[in-house]
Amino acid sequence: MAAESTAVSTAHELIAKHRPTLDQALEAIRTRAYWSPHPEHPKAYGENGSLDAAAGKAAFDAVLNTRLDLGQPGTDDWVGGEVSPYGIALGVTYPHADVDVLLPAMQAGQRAWRDAGAELRAVVCLEILKRISDRTHEFAHAVMHTSGQAFMMALQAGGPHAQDRGLEAVAYAYVEQVRTPDTAEWTKPQGKRDPLALTKRFTPVPRGIALVIGCNTFPTWNGYPGLFASLATGNAVLVKPHPRAVLPLALTVQVARQVLAEAGFDPNLVALAAERPGEGIAKTLATRPEIRIIDYTGSTAFGDWLEANARQAQVYTEKAGVNTVLVESTGDYKGMLSNLAFSLSLYSGQMCTTPQNLLIPRDGIRTDEGPRTFDEVVADLARSVDGLLGDDARANALLGAIVNPDVKARLEAAAGLGEVALASRQISNPDFPEAVVRTPVIVKLDGARKYWEGADDEAAFMNECFGPVSFAVAVDSASDAVELLRRTIREKGAMTVGAYTTDEEVERAVQEVCLEEAAQLSLNLTGGVYVNQTAAFSDFHGSGGNPAANAALTDGAFVANRFRVVEVRREV
Repeated sequence: MAAESTAVSTAHELIAKHRPTLDQALEAIRTRAYWSPHPEHPKAYGENGSLDAAAGKAAFDAVLNTRLDLGQPGTDDWVGGEVSPYGIALGVTYPHADVDVLLPAMQAGQRAWRDAGAELRAVVCLEILKRISDRTHEFAHAVMHTSGQAFMMALQAGGPHAQDRGLEAVAYAYVEQVRTPDTAEWTKPQGKRDPLALTKRFTPVPRGIALVIGCNTFPTWNGYPGLFASLATGNAVLVKPHPRAVLPLALTVQVARQVLAEAGFDPNLVALAAERPGEGIAKTLATRPEIRIIDYTGSTAFGDWLEANARQAQVYTEKAGVNTVLVESTGDYKGMLSNLAFSLSLYSGQMCTTPQNLLIPRDGIRTDEGPRTFDEVVADLARSVDGLLGDDARANALLGAIVNPDVKARLEAAAGLGEVALASRQISNPDFPEAVVRTPVIVKLDGARKYWEGADDEAAFMNECFGPVSFAVAVDSASDAVELLRRTIREKGAMTVGAYTTDEEVERAVQEVCLEEAAQLSLNLTGGVYVNQTAAFSDFHGSGGNPAANAALTDGAFVANRFRVVEVRREV
């Protein structure tokens, strides 16, 4: 009884503490206006229990070369081996699980978690996010040294932006669960006879264990939506990180287990599945009967495999697409070039939203500075990128490091695909001499030249070349560009589409393509918002309507199928 009383007390405390934040999140997803409870500025941390910059770095250093014991059942080994893209061996080891022991232990806590109800689950999730937020500086170093993001990007994208996406998923999960009332009194008149009367109770019930398969480049940003959507809807969550990016998600699991235990729930509702080098446990886990939900970000090949083979699970995938920007005309030429240069350079193009193909009429474009030929536009863009990255210190802060050798190999091979308008150059990082830092390459290709004419231009630009590689594709006209855009989205998918035009007819045509092919569109961005950035609570990341992804982060469809409503009815 004492333990139950403590748990009830904790529930009331958590609701009192976090219900206002939940209500603000609910209002934000309703209005789509800007809102975030998680500060972006590094100096915002250091009070009310949060770690400042020095304390966060010390906490990160303290975990290096240690064993991260999460207290999970079924641990049969200790595994590790992460090496930072900046050249540091992390030396952290993690529990390797005997899943035949771990999965039943995870299932054991689901009944109490289900019975807790949508509100309590939501505020427990918010407490997890609050404690992660307090350690944002520590997590920033963990994200930086597993993904290769520069520190400021790792702090913002891996910290508050990821936390926002997690909170957004909790808000949508809550909305969908409370859409149906807990109870209802049902009375059906029967004329002269007594009415039929039933009391009905409706309970959201989880599907089962959810599997989150993490990615190398954005372990928290891409991992948190699925993790918190599943947890908030009553499911246990098994986190399988990318072998090169375990630490950020392992720390997340550690926090979640602590909060669950303190709130009176089974900590095994959240667990880690780290793997030995080359073990490849994702396929084995994905087809286990206990796994009923899968969230995956990564290659199209494995995403397609999951969708085809994990038949027992509801599978949410964010795969790959060929992101396109159509350049027809602009009223702010310098602003357009500056915006595109930043978009191509940010995190060395290692984002699923980075533009790859720039479709430009071969006869040129209209601008506020007069007409510009295709060659002039491409040359001016190359100069804009050079200017942005001309200072090595600024370049390092923007580019980060190449995340793995495959990206470096694609970058080097791209120069042989066509005429190089901007060559990639190597930049040294004085703080991390072993980091591989490269500026983007821009290659000119011809959109009208087909492979049967002795060139492979289309084969190049119609496939994703993940990394700091962009293709300036000459097209015959704006209408040809629109049709190539349509075909690219339909056949290859797109996480983002951009367009620059001052022509209303072209704008309407581009919008119609994006509506029909379900692609998220950004028009005429020339300021401080970029095509490869999305804001939680307002922007949808992906649409779920084209081959790049089968779900959007985050909407009602992303959470509603993670639970079912079960009805119990009785005669009055």
